[in-house]
Amino acid sequence: MKIAIVKLSAMGDIIHAMTALQYLKAVNPHIQIDWITEEVFAPILEYNPDIDTILPVNLKGLKKRRSQFFIEVKKIRTYAKNNYDLVVDVQGLLKSSVVSRIIGKTVGFDAQSSREPIASLFYSKCFQIPYEMNVIERNIKLILQAIGSSDKGIDLMTKKPFLFFAESERKNILHFLKKRGAHIVHFLGSSWESKVYPKEKFLQVIQGLEGNHLLVWGSEEEKESAEYIASRSNAEVVPRLTLGELKALISSADLVIGGDSGPTHMAWALNRPSIMLFGPTLATRSTLQTTINRVVDCGKEIDPKNIDKKDFCIGNIPAEKVISLAKELGV
Repeated sequence: MKIAIVKLSAMGDIIHAMTALQYLKAVNPHIQIDWITEEVFAPILEYNPDIDTILPVNLKGLKKRRSQFFIEVKKIRTYAKNNYDLVVDVQGLLKSSVVSRIIGKTVGFDAQSSREPIASLFYSKCFQIPYEMNVIERNIKLILQAIGSSDKGIDLMTKKPFLFFAESERKNILHFLKKRGAHIVHFLGSSWESKVYPKEKFLQVIQGLEGNHLLVWGSEEEKESAEYIASRSNAEVVPRLTLGELKALISSADLVIGGDSGPTHMAWALNRPSIMLFGPTLATRSTLQTTINRVVDCGKEIDPKNIDKKDFCIGNIPAEKVISLAKELGV
């Protein structure tokens, strides 16, 4: 069987969907799995033994260069020549459903289960899987049902790590791990400002925990926050990392702390201890807690279909609560 999975973005969403790969292979070890994604996120998928081919698109770039539209359409049409038995749109957006339909016979979420219900019009077959359901379990259920299988009996608490990197990428980050003590990696940013834990609170957490504190940033604003924290503590600002180096660093971390963001989700994917801080997004939908992967939210009821991006309740999470949880995790 030959299938294509369409999950274009964003980092955390792609990681959530990747969880299904090991279970797909368990059902059918000979299945060929290709993955269509935005080229900026392709390195997340690299070196995964369960993916045969990564097929990039650059739809994000069309916002700045609309002249590239027909080039992207032509590229997507070449992917259709792979003659897939099935294309699974795990994104559930109009954009992803159109891409999927061009490539081949497509299945996806039904109108009630999609963030953009119109997407379901482009599918040959739809599955009703509640939108409010945990996204990791939801993706697995859709992908396995698409090939006529079931998610019954799957125990995500015993999943295998599923992010991989090159040896050269591992070597590039080793010098950050030379200090003694627990290696604690802090992610200072997220896709929305309201999902970012205040730098002053991060500073309190760092001052309350012994260890080798590494500050990771992805934008100039996050870099400024990192420099603010480093100037007032023993934390080290890490240079901008590639996605491969990011995976390598997290794989060696004793603890990862950050908001609801792709890099923090990497810790869960790599079976590394983590504390994820939630503000306006719903923790029970966005990740799965384990004995080593814990969440702290702002204590409010969240409607996943009506997210308030202007709700900065994440700032109400006490640093002392994060420190206490970190110590419970052995740091």
